[in-house]
Amino acid sequence: MTGLIETAQGAMEAGGPVLVLLFFVSVYGLALIVIKAVHLTGVMGEQAARAAAADAWARGDETAARRALEPGRTPPTRVMRAAVDLLAAGQAVARVRPAVERVANAELDRLRRHLRTLDVIAMVSPLLGLLGTVLGMIESFRQLDLAGGSANASILAGGIWQALLTTAAGLSVAIPAAVAGTLMAVRTDRVAAVMEADVGGLLDTAEAAEPPGPSKKD
Repeated sequence: MTGLIETAQGAMEAGGPVLVLLFFVSVYGLALIVIKAVHLTGVMGEQAARAAAADAWARGDETAARRALEPGRTPPTRVMRAAVDLLAAGQAVARVRPAVERVANAELDRLRRHLRTLDVIAMVSPLLGLLGTVLGMIESFRQLDLAGGSANASILAGGIWQALLTTAAGLSVAIPAAVAGTLMAVRTDRVAAVMEADVGGLLDTAEAAEPPGPSKKD
């Protein structure tokens, strides 16, 4: 364990301030990945509850529909519960749709929170690694210039090693952030699709059963 710590400290010293910055960025990115993974766990659950609520509403049993959606732990269930509450209050479907859309957008905004940050980490980390590469090469050639006629390959090799170290670090931070951000964005899009299918089906059923003529409540 001590040897591993000493190796890490040596790498940090060799990589310079860019590698230190990449270390903190990697810790922050890993924390975001863990937080979002926990946040997105089970977000598409309670499918049976939503199906039961839709069936109950189609039968005209508002109480059973509302009871099926309790306690509503997932975003699609909460959005459907909002739709059922508005319909049960006598709101016309034409007015319920935009209200439910606002609720759904708020839920999706919460699910997408910090995903943009992961995208930024994935974009910036390779650039920081490239910056470290350039700084390492500059230092290497500076040492060669100072050495003059006594220059040897070890001086150049040390600078190149430092440069490649920061490049590898930048890519090591960027790749997990990019993969995690993409997978989580796909999962969020699937949640949006589930919301649209389940809540849209409920509203279509309610609209078909709505009597013609003036809306219920404006």
